[in-house]
Amino acid sequence: MKQRIFTLQQIYKEGASRLQEAGVEESLLDAWYLLEYVTGISKASYYGDPGREVEEEQAKRYLDYIEVRSRRIPLQHITGEQEFMGYPFYVNEHVLIPRQDTEVLVEEAIKIIRKMDCKTSLEGCVADSPKLVKQGKMILDMCTGSGCIILSILKMCPGVNGTGCDISEEALKVAKRNAKRLGVKAGFVRSDLFEAWENVESPKDKYDVIVSNPPYIRTAVIEELEEEVRLHDPRLALDGKQDGLYFYRRIVKNSICHIKDGGYLMFEIGYEQGKDVSGIMKQYGYRNIVVKKDLAGLDRVVIGMYNKR
Repeated sequence: MKQRIFTLQQIYKEGASRLQEAGVEESLLDAWYLLEYVTGISKASYYGDPGREVEEEQAKRYLDYIEVRSRRIPLQHITGEQEFMGYPFYVNEHVLIPRQDTEVLVEEAIKIIRKMDCKTSLEGCVADSPKLVKQGKMILDMCTGSGCIILSILKMCPGVNGTGCDISEEALKVAKRNAKRLGVKAGFVRSDLFEAWENVESPKDKYDVIVSNPPYIRTAVIEELEEEVRLHDPRLALDGKQDGLYFYRRIVKNSICHIKDGGYLMFEIGYEQGKDVSGIMKQYGYRNIVVKKDLAGLDRVVIGMYNKR
């Protein structure tokens, strides 16, 4: 039986059309990413020869993936990958898909880590000099998920020691897989926030920097989120309880037993939470608190230095 003839342009247009009909917001972009994923073709090659023939089996596989995406399964769950800070992270249904907004937290953490050894003021330091990182600095990533935050920090700040903590064993499996994939040495601890440290009377290892992107969406708001998030991101990684501040309160309160005097606590926040999270941190002895904005001009990160009283 004679096989049907498919071209790159034909299947791409068909894929984009199906995704658009399904209400996928970025139908053209997602159709392209799936075409790239299945065929390995670059945009330059595509535009150079859009009429290039595609084997029927490959065309079928592409359209099968389009069908999966049209059911609002996240693109990253199909490809198993999401780029973050320029690194390819493996993801699945057990972890929150890394977002570009979270890169602001990583960038600010790297600045802090590199500047902490400066004798001059923060403004006078050279933020992009890796030589400023002292060997043995201790970084903790609370609610690590895929590990994208701590592993990106460790990739870009050689010489520091990093630990990721999460309550989900499945999430930690993903984080460990990413550590191996990126060639990064990191420790991982299964714990409900600081619970694993609670039986240690006087912790020897206190942290220079604690970073966290905790669940911060109010429970009532979750049902209003797009299907890809509401149905396919783990609820554990989304639900910040009634007011969205539950985990900030717990982390800040317990962090003071595990952070060095002069150390920094850094959070990703929802765009309306800057004032509230800053207030919680101030209550427990954090000073020099600042709120940083993302590329859209929205509050995204809160940073505070611990000042032991």
